[in-house]
Amino acid sequence: MTTLTNTRTDAAVDTGVLPIVAAIAAGVFLIYFTGFAQASQYHDSAHDTRHTLAFPCH
Repeated sequence: MTTLTNTRTDAAVDTGVLPIVAAIAAGVFLIYFTGFAQASQYHDSAHDTRHTLAFPCH
């Protein structure tokens, strides 16, 4: 008795354009947002992030 097994090894990945457009839009938004922020806001947000992650900074 002979058994034939068909195995497909090529995986077709169709991600589409939406993730690419979303990543570009997020990047543009972040650059635009940080362009108008003051230096003290950068320090405060980094400082708060360190405290949130329980990383000592003092």
